Amino acid sequence: MIYRKYVEVVEDRCTNCKFCELVCKCYSPNLCTGCLACFWACPYEARRVKEEYVEPRFIEIWVDKVKYRVPANLTVSKALEHIGFKFEPLGSKGISLPCKTGGCWSCALLIDGVFERSCITPIRNGMEIITNIKGIVPRRIVHGPEPHLVGGKGTPWWEVNYREYVEAAIWVAGCNLRCPQCQNYHVTYDNVSKALTPKEAAEEIVRCHLIFNTKGVAISGGEPTLNRRWLKLFFEYLNKSLKPKVRRHLDSNGTLLSSDYIDELVESGCNDFGVEPKCVNVKTYMKITGLSSEDEARRYLENSWKAVEYIYDKYREKVFLGVGLIYNDDLVSLREIEKAGDKIRSIDPNIQVTVLDYFPSFRRRYLVRPTVERMLEVKKVLESCGLKCVIVQTRSGHIGPKGVKRG
Repeated sequence: MIYRKYVEVVEDRCTNCKFCELVCKCYSPNLCTGCLACFWACPYEARRVKEEYVEPRFIEIWVDKVKYRVPANLTVSKALEHIGFKFEPLGSKGISLPCKTGGCWSCALLIDGVFERSCITPIRNGMEIITNIKGIVPRRIVHGPEPHLVGGKGTPWWEVNYREYVEAAIWVAGCNLRCPQCQNYHVTYDNVSKALTPKEAAEEIVRCHLIFNTKGVAISGGEPTLNRRWLKLFFEYLNKSLKPKVRRHLDSNGTLLSSDYIDELVESGCNDFGVEPKCVNVKTYMKITGLSSEDEARRYLENSWKAVEYIYDKYREKVFLGVGLIYNDDLVSLREIEKAGDKIRSIDPNIQVTVLDYFPSFRRRYLVRPTVERMLEVKKVLESCGLKCVIVQTRSGHIGPKGVKRG
């Protein structure tokens, strides 16, 4: 007997929205492989994870030209783990499993001669898998580009006037967090759109930048840092294609930004970081991100703050840094906002801080968007900590330093 997980539909929650067909597609519709992509992606939580012990049926697969006998009805990644293959840690340069929903392509291998994602592809009898992908150009699902009036956490406040496009932006699929109020879930959980090479994505965003004469280009998500090989090459292509003064902006949750990863990105041409730790308390972070493991949440939260400190300490003369926090009455207290403000002030009170007012979205449609007045309270709390450049997103536009309103 072997243990397996599988997903079943919760009929009374299903709204027939077709998200599981049009955005996050099931690649094993006849018999669930337990990849859990649909479980994480369903906006109405109309999927339930079940567990059982079953009598295994075995098939044969070839991995790096060696034949293995493995249980049927697995994904390629699970079959590889069954035979002892070790995926690398998240944020590394190797093959890893960060999103497990098919968006980031960090787990892609040569499967029957085609570069494909191992996390959602079901195995079949006689399948041939090659794990050495050296020389294969990485891919990633990309949305956009689009010209953007506001930018993100790392967009310098003084460049935004809401009349001219400030950045050309793309958004990439896949995330290592599971935020129930994901503000961009149609991108985050997309596993059906065309995957682009770094060069293709760079060429498209540069074209958009030239058409709209933007001051910068930006990549957001999802979480851009999941596929390290792809992101490094993307910034290298941007660096070759853009004038030196054009900002090359990375918007990230910071969870995987180790010091060597940051160094690599700066060397590749990234000169603008927007890092979003979101909050300071682990329990709050778990509530915001949907993570169930306190150890994992603590590691991610601590790393995101370390990334802020490292970027500031080593590169403050070379790159622009913006820090992102979030606010909603149901998720974060004003006291915690104050603690975050004190933490940022201890690094440098002049660091730009942007607070997003989280609104009803994805699985938290019950949330009430904070009022403009409430967001002004948040701004006042942060400024009382000594911060000099605080921007708050509100339903009527962004309000920045000295109360200047735009939008």
